[in-house]
Amino acid sequence: MIPGSSGEIPVLGDWFRLHFTENEGMAFGWKLPGTGGKLFLTLFRLVAVSGIVYYLVLQSKLKASKSTIILLALILGGALGNIIDSVFYGQWFTAGADGGYGLSSWSENGNGYAPYFHGKVVDMLYFPLFDGTYPEWSPYRPGQSFTFFSAIFNIADAAISIGLFSILLFKRSLFNSPSDQKEGEEPLVRND
Repeated sequence: MIPGSSGEIPVLGDWFRLHFTENEGMAFGWKLPGTGGKLFLTLFRLVAVSGIVYYLVLQSKLKASKSTIILLALILGGALGNIIDSVFYGQWFTAGADGGYGLSSWSENGNGYAPYFHGKVVDMLYFPLFDGTYPEWSPYRPGQSFTFFSAIFNIADAAISIGLFSILLFKRSLFNSPSDQKEGEEPLVRND
């Protein structure tokens, strides 16, 4: 982003844009109320990452497939990226203008907009695939306009989502142990 710009740069027309926003919560902008909620969320992320590290090491020792290790590493890397923002971003940068939708700037003296562990996560990838209007007969927001896929996310969020959805989709082939197989069957877990 260029300092002083509006915070949005079209990449592929209206279909893909870089749109700077600061997310003070979690996925889809959900947040826990107050400064205590933000601190709890950051501490929860740290505990979750500790669990992911433990599980990743365990799977490595159990000689899990490379696919399993890569998918767990994607989740871990994404979670660490969001934690870095949550822990440090508030100290390193000033608050963005327009309620978090404008650009932030580097804090020269380390006095950013929030103390450690209370920072926002920077999101920037925006794929508004199409705009539409709910039908008048719809019980949900009749006649109001909507944007399909209006979520703004970052690369860390994408890594977490890809890792998690791939594990859920392929869990049988990733986590079946040889003891789960019938006699004479080929193992489902392969060391790539």
